[in-house]
Amino acid sequence: MSNYGPDVWNDSKLTSAFLTDIYGNVLNLTWPRDGSNSDECLGIMGKDAVQPNNTSFKFWPYASIRNINTLLKNIDEGTLPEGEKNLMKGQAYFMRAFQYFKMVRLHGGVPIVKEPQSLEDDLNVKRNSTAECFEFILSDLDEAAKLLPVKNSGDNYGRIDQCIVAAFKSRVLLYKASPQFNPSSPYNNSYWKDAYNAAKSAKELLDQNGYGLIDNYTDVFETKKHSEAILPIIYSNPTKVNGRAEDAVRPLSESKNATGGDQPTWGLVESFPMKDGKKVGESDKYSYNVQEFWKNRDPRFDAVIVYNGDIYELSGKAGRRQYTTPNIANSLDAFGYNIQGEHHNRTGLYCKKGIMEELPVAQVTLNDVDWLEIRYPEIMFNLAETANENGSTAEGYETLVAIRKRAGIEPGANNLYGLKAGMSREEMRLALLDEKRIEFCFEGQRFWDLRRHRMLHTYLNGQHKYGILANLKAGIDMTDAMNRAASYTLMPEEFDYQVIDLIFQNPTSEDAMYMPESYYFFPISKDEIEKNPNLDQNKDWGGSFDPVL
Repeated sequence: MSNYGPDVWNDSKLTSAFLTDIYGNVLNLTWPRDGSNSDECLGIMGKDAVQPNNTSFKFWPYASIRNINTLLKNIDEGTLPEGEKNLMKGQAYFMRAFQYFKMVRLHGGVPIVKEPQSLEDDLNVKRNSTAECFEFILSDLDEAAKLLPVKNSGDNYGRIDQCIVAAFKSRVLLYKASPQFNPSSPYNNSYWKDAYNAAKSAKELLDQNGYGLIDNYTDVFETKKHSEAILPIIYSNPTKVNGRAEDAVRPLSESKNATGGDQPTWGLVESFPMKDGKKVGESDKYSYNVQEFWKNRDPRFDAVIVYNGDIYELSGKAGRRQYTTPNIANSLDAFGYNIQGEHHNRTGLYCKKGIMEELPVAQVTLNDVDWLEIRYPEIMFNLAETANENGSTAEGYETLVAIRKRAGIEPGANNLYGLKAGMSREEMRLALLDEKRIEFCFEGQRFWDLRRHRMLHTYLNGQHKYGILANLKAGIDMTDAMNRAASYTLMPEEFDYQVIDLIFQNPTSEDAMYMPESYYFFPISKDEIEKNPNLDQNKDWGGSFDPVL
């Protein structure tokens, strides 16, 4: 920000450019691709994944906070019209709250800095309590809401408005109420009421302003400016592209540069219900077995998962099928670790969410699908979850039915879309968590949901991950199969399937997820601790700071 002189606050264009730079720093967000931290996709978080002296799960954005504070301190001294000042201040208040929430979610309480610090100031600031930080975040959001328009459109689409602020506030208060911050009273603390009120207000505001579910689940990720996009991070070819990292998510036979990202696990595959909404193996209408695992599933399965022999028309190739069987699959697409002299893990599954299938190989990095940092179903789940913890399952059923109806699940005779009738509070809590796992898979929600429920050490810790190996059925000639694969006429039913622990693929890696209770609050970077002797490390990481409420 050193390019801006003292006259910046008297010039509308310069002030707008200053704020745009803040946007570029704070909301420079992409598709997360962090499913390896949970049970979504390939990858093991081992014992040394998080340490005070590495960069994993660290966030300390005080440089961007200084720029935000600079704007908030100086803009009123300039000559811009009052309305213009207020619009910019409202956006800046949101940006500061956004950065602080990300820090608090990771580390608990952090130093609250409201003024732009200079070298003459005492930079050795102590940590504020987690409670003080939440109050600061909520205060900034309330200030932002007072100064911003209800909903932006046109050239201002994607800029912060009241709808975005309200939606984000519901996220903040959901975390504040959660077991992560309240281990001694995880589901019966008073914060759940505040969280419910915020979610209810947010949903009402969104509904009044045209937000809601769109008809087609796939269109959520392949079209723009629809009614689910609350906080979109806008991508546009050629100026801003490949937030999806499509080249890393596609199979290498139809990509370049990289591959291996967002490979679904077998556990995720089995989490999708059948077409009638029942869990695999529990449907009276649709039988289930591993040898035909793709049949009669929740339609979101086909919108997300690519399996051996599945239609996947990448690079505009009509009728193209994706194969994952060694010697039949092209290049490095095949299941396994040692493939054609290379050493890359494969689960036998691929992800198609957010992929622009029509792009040719040479243009795979030109994907310009928007990243939706907040989309409407998140607020639906926030309302359902907070209502449930306040003693009402009604909103839970309402949300689950609406989500499943949009997905294309069959309603059933009782119009419950496969849901159990009369669920208890505990059953509804898990039903919402299971549904959100599916609805938001590969959108960076799963790990954080498990973490705020304090389920890392009870659910994820010690988990192995599995893939699916396809082998030609006995009696099918390999040469004939290879020829038919080349013309996309080799069908998935012509293979036998075997679920295999992925650890066999790489004997040097750890075989199970490591998720101790200390991961509910990650350590502050050792470098920051050494620079500031007044920073106390979290108590599970060698310090004495208690990050819970």
